[in-house]
Amino acid sequence: MAATESGRSQFISSPGGNRSFSNSPLIENSDSNQIIVSEKKSWKNFFAYLGPGFLVSIAYIDPGNFETDLQSGAQYKYELLWIILVASCAALVIQSLAANLGVVTGKHLAEQCRAEYSKVPNFLLWVVAEIAVVACDIPEVIGTAFALNMLFSIPVWIGVLLTGLSTLILLALQKYGVRKLEFLIAFLVFTIAICFFVELHYSKPDPGEVLHGLFVPQLKGNGATGLAISLLGAMVMPHNLFLHSALVLSRKIPRSASGIKEACRFYLIESGLALMVAFLINVSVISVSGAVCNAPNLSSEDRANCEELDLNKASFLLRNVVGKWSSKLFAIALLASGQSSTITGTYAGQYVMQGFLDLRLEPWLRNLLTRCLAIIPSLIVALIGGSAGAGKLIIIASMILSFELPFALVPLLKFTSCKTKMGSHVNPKAITALTWVIGGLIMGINIYYLVSSFIKLLIHSHMKLGLVIFCGILGFAGIAIYLASIGYLVFRKNKEATPLLSSRNSQNVETLPRQDIVNMQLPNRVSTSDVD
Repeated sequence: MAATESGRSQFISSPGGNRSFSNSPLIENSDSNQIIVSEKKSWKNFFAYLGPGFLVSIAYIDPGNFETDLQSGAQYKYELLWIILVASCAALVIQSLAANLGVVTGKHLAEQCRAEYSKVPNFLLWVVAEIAVVACDIPEVIGTAFALNMLFSIPVWIGVLLTGLSTLILLALQKYGVRKLEFLIAFLVFTIAICFFVELHYSKPDPGEVLHGLFVPQLKGNGATGLAISLLGAMVMPHNLFLHSALVLSRKIPRSASGIKEACRFYLIESGLALMVAFLINVSVISVSGAVCNAPNLSSEDRANCEELDLNKASFLLRNVVGKWSSKLFAIALLASGQSSTITGTYAGQYVMQGFLDLRLEPWLRNLLTRCLAIIPSLIVALIGGSAGAGKLIIIASMILSFELPFALVPLLKFTSCKTKMGSHVNPKAITALTWVIGGLIMGINIYYLVSSFIKLLIHSHMKLGLVIFCGILGFAGIAIYLASIGYLVFRKNKEATPLLSSRNSQNVETLPRQDIVNMQLPNRVSTSDVD
């Protein structure tokens, strides 16, 4: 009865008058789906924490990453591999902060934003987060369409329409819960890894040149800078911070200081393993592209494909240079990447909407809305520009993600600097300072590239002087608003810090595991009469 009364109390309206479902379970009697961590400290507890990192790692090996990886390898061979190394290390630090936030506070990042900011900033942050989810979904749509084209010779624009059917796949998976989903995603990740490791073996890149590219930073020309920003945007995605901070809430961890420290430590290790696999996959893609496009026996047609390489041309290139089986392997990896990214992107969007607006949609409806917003521009570009235009849209989407990163990263840093004092075995001040440096560098590079590219566009445009001045005023006004928005998030003083949820106050706040996270199918709420 006590559990039932506790469940009922969570349906009470919030102080603002809105009906709040942030911490309320969606199924009240689903103990079979709970992932319970033993209170006894042991290395075996690590297996209970294994899973969220692999769902998060999918964002680092989605079709958007493959597109930018292929282009960087084709145009600059192995020279931009160091970007992947730096981005992977930065991603590990940033993702560990996201996991710590969820573990320590019992709320994910979007919920923290709703509690911290007033209505207008909270709404604007939600809009930016939703744009990021859609921008992430565009490469998944196009990548899946390319994979269908490679495997079954389906036109790209028809493949774009067929990707909407992935909603049916999601509906079939949702009834099995988060644990089964984590195993499926891990299987798909290793499938992608095997495919590209085989490609790497047969393309035979020079190991010395690969190592040189990994550890010797270099950027030759503005084109390399733009591609580097695209690589960063494809690696460190804002929606992933919301997703990771929510997925860790699916575990029932001991609510003691030592239990929380152990959870943060194991989540760090688990994320490191998953991101290591993603790092090796990205290195393999760049190395394969660099080796194939710089082969001495390359035909003039294949060399032309390398100049504007996209996901679709890569298939024909691999078939001509390495063999037909290589093209099929690439297509299988691309299809696995696109479909797994669809799953994680949908749930990230669900947590974003629930957290910022305290609103939940049925998963099929949420997936349909997000997918339609991604399909429309993808379909238009595929019809007008073909596969080349679709490939360029992937790069644009990756750059949008890079520019939107501060609007998720800055709130995360502000929250973790005051709410994870006991949530990590590493000095939180050192982690926070390091992440501020990483975030500052990423934001600085983005701003520099944005301003310099805009100035060059104005200088080399053939517009009349008056129109150039007008566009310049509008453009720099937009850049000023962008900088002012970041400055507001950075320098705004946060509210009083939420105390650590430990054994001392666990009788007042019992939030983990969050059943709305454990039961990812999000079914209809059980009525009070049914519970009785």
